[in-house]
Amino acid sequence: MPDASSPPAKKSLHVAIIPDGNRRWAKAHRLQAWQGHQKASGVLRELLTWCKDNPAIGTLTVWGFSTENWKRDPELVAKLMELLEQHLKEEMVSIHERHIHVVHSGRKDRLSPSLATLLVTMEEETKTYDEFTLHLALDYGGKDEIVRAVRHMKTPDTVTEESFRSFLDHPELPDIDCLIRTAGEKRISNFFLWQGAYAELIFLEKFFPDLTITDMEEALAEYRKRTRRFGK
Repeated sequence: MPDASSPPAKKSLHVAIIPDGNRRWAKAHRLQAWQGHQKASGVLRELLTWCKDNPAIGTLTVWGFSTENWKRDPELVAKLMELLEQHLKEEMVSIHERHIHVVHSGRKDRLSPSLATLLVTMEEETKTYDEFTLHLALDYGGKDEIVRAVRHMKTPDTVTEESFRSFLDHPELPDIDCLIRTAGEKRISNFFLWQGAYAELIFLEKFFPDLTITDMEEALAEYRKRTRRFGK
């Protein structure tokens, strides 16, 4: 048994979410598409609280907007960006109170100046918090991240997995352990191709706005049943 006086084990599990089905949820409820994303923000708030309080989870990655999402209706994209910025501003006090470290992966140059500035501010103001990380993927695509990493490399002829990793957006974060996707879609859709190479995939039928903490508990219970061999 561990010494009762020893420090608790570090929260190490990296859980990632592809929150799919917001627009379909809205359509099913005869609402406008952006209202599905608005409902999803409340679910994300509950999910973040649960993950932060879970003694095993150290990182939560959430895909808020992909590099391909720019192809959607411009009015919907603009509204979604507005909702994202509003949600993050509303969560700032809670993030500080709960000592949540916030980092962003993806491009900032195509985001609105105010949202990009907000992300930089959140990253800077929370950088000393080391117990739990909220990893936001906004204007993010796995292929795009890899291409950007290659462009920053100066000596590609001597590249190794270790050295290549250092050029990714956040090489300090652990690889994804458990990837959960909602709405019945069974693919990873260009989501953290490098960091998710050995992630256990769990697909849920529910639309993200209907996701509950019980669903998350069951998903992690399923994850714990699996044997991760990493090719061995």
